[in-house]
Order: sequence, then structure tokens, then C-alpha cells
Amino acid sequence: MAPIRIDLRSDTITQPSLAMREAIAQAPVGDDVLGDDPTVKALEAYTAELLGKEAAVFMPSGTMTNQVALRAHTEPGDEIVLESQAHIYYYEGGGPAALSGVMCRLISGDRGIFTAADLKQSLRPVDFHFPRTKLVCLENTHNRGGGRIYPLAEIKAIAQVCQENNLKLHLDGARFWNACVATGISEADYAQDFDSISVCFSKGLGAPVGSALVGSREFVARSRRFRKMFGGGMRQSGMMAAGALYGLKHNRERLKDDHHNAQLLAKALGQIDGVSIDLDAVETNLVYFHTPTPAAEIVDRLAKEGIAVLATGPNTIRAVTNLMVDREQIQQVPALVAAAIKAAQ
Repeated sequence: MAPIRIDLRSDTITQPSLAMREAIAQAPVGDDVLGDDPTVKALEAYTAELLGKEAAVFMPSGTMTNQVALRAHTEPGDEIVLESQAHIYYYEGGGPAALSGVMCRLISGDRGIFTAADLKQSLRPVDFHFPRTKLVCLENTHNRGGGRIYPLAEIKAIAQVCQENNLKLHLDGARFWNACVATGISEADYAQDFDSISVCFSKGLGAPVGSALVGSREFVARSRRFRKMFGGGMRQSGMMAAGALYGLKHNRERLKDDHHNAQLLAKALGQIDGVSIDLDAVETNLVYFHTPTPAAEIVDRLAKEGIAVLATGPNTIRAVTNLMVDREQIQQVPALVAAAIKAAQ
């Protein structure tokens, strides 16, 4: 297998720039568990202000921020409502059951998006025979939905249903920054209706590690307890927070480049005989396409050319544009995909 020269497996493969590394190296630090790390404090304050919320807490990963949110909002035996392909349900190791003892009620959405009407229909009556529904979780953008953006109007309608039924509303915002940049909607406007939001710094923003959980002061204080319980309390974590803070301040707008590259890639892939792709579904930086031959074989053949992508189904491949891949590199990929498909037939 050739060394990877164009890595489209995920936007998690991004590496810190020299300027970000310098910010990390120079970051003042302290013991964050004791509340002494000034860089962590600065990141948390900046993130909370950006989203128009009272407070934020820094954690090692987006899985932890999501799972801490679930635990902070619920009690064992409660029920959460989420879309059937949600990252929280699909890719977080059974965390809702193992860590919070909650049941998952799934709604089948349209490429990851369910509506307020769907939510109303799914809610159980208040009855001691049933689990208590306490939390609704959305994902923006939606990973398995192909990077689809949750419409703000639909979020507001869902939030209204939640208020009417005494439910909390959480956002898995692993690619929240992509949604904001793609729509031009501010972070505060997109976050307004949520009781809690998880945001990631280690994808498109290029930081090496970290996510934040954002919400009210009371909620964040409760979340800090569960962060500690789940093993997420870190000491001199300002070095990690410095990378996240640099990414927030310098790399949000450049996400537009990733979105543009995704469009270029999708359009070129759509010209290949046998490839099926929904161009309208490419809204941000995720490109899913379907191949006439087994996806795993295509992935293996591309790997021999130094191109890294992921098979996400028997005949489905995912490519994720990111800051490590420029336009010139993107333009090389379609011809190699076409050659791999031809060789596999």
C-alpha cells in the first residue's frame, strides 16, 4: 500500500499548522480540574459567547460532550428521542445505555432530518407504563445524512414542541461550524433554541483534540461533575485548548474552501460511468457516492495510489474534504476513481 498523499477519510485527520503549534507551545497553563488553567478558561468563555450561551466546558472528545449532555439532562430509565442514523446512537459505543441508562426512541428522518410533526407523532403519553421522555437530540450537520444542514426553521418548530412537552433539546454539533459557514447563519442564532450544544474543534478547524459542551451556567456546572465521573477531567489542558482557540479564531471561514472542494469533487465523480451520486445532497464537506462494484475493492485500489477514502456500505464510499487537501489534489481524485472502477469490473 502506497503512503497516503490525499487523505479524504475524514476531517478528523487534519493536523495543526505551524502557527497553531506555536500558539500551543506558548499557551499559559494551570490545573484545569482545579479551575486554574487560563487558556481553557479563555476557550470556554469565547465559545460560550460565540454561541450566545452562559457557559461552556472543555472536554477531550465530542463523544464525551454528547454523553455528558445525556447524563446531565436525564436519569436512568428515561428516554431520549433522536434520528435513526444519529452519531449518538450509531457511533458512540452504546454510550446512552452504558453511561446514562436511557432508552433511545428513533425517528427515521430524511437524510438525517426529522420534522416537528415527526417528533409530535413519536412522543409517548405520560403514563407510568412508559419510560419518561426527557430529551430530544438533533445533529447539525448530519454525518450519515451526507453532511446535511438542519434548517433553522425546522429547529425552531422542534424547539416549540419540546417546550410544550417539557423536553430538553440537545445539539450534536460536531460539524456545527460547517452549518454556520454554509448558511451564513450566526452561531448564536443557530444555537439559540438548544438547551445544550456540543461543538468539535478537531475536525475542520484543525485542532489536534477537543470539544466543548455549551449551555446555561447551571447545566455546565452539572456537566463538570459528569466530566470528572467519565474520566474527562484534565490537568494542564491549556495546550490543547490553545489549538482549539486558534482554530476558532482563524479557521472557521476557510471551511468554505472545503465546501467548494466537495462540490468540485462531487460534480466530477458524477461524470464517471457507473457512479451514482446525488449532487443536491452535497451541502457541506461530505461526499457520499455509490459504485457499481464493491466499495471495499475500490477503496483498496485507491489506497495503492495513495488516495484514502472510506467504504461506508457494500457499494458506498465517503470522501470528506478538509484543510489538508487543496483544490489541485481534489482534481486528481476522479480519474483515479474511474480507473479503480474500470479495473474492478
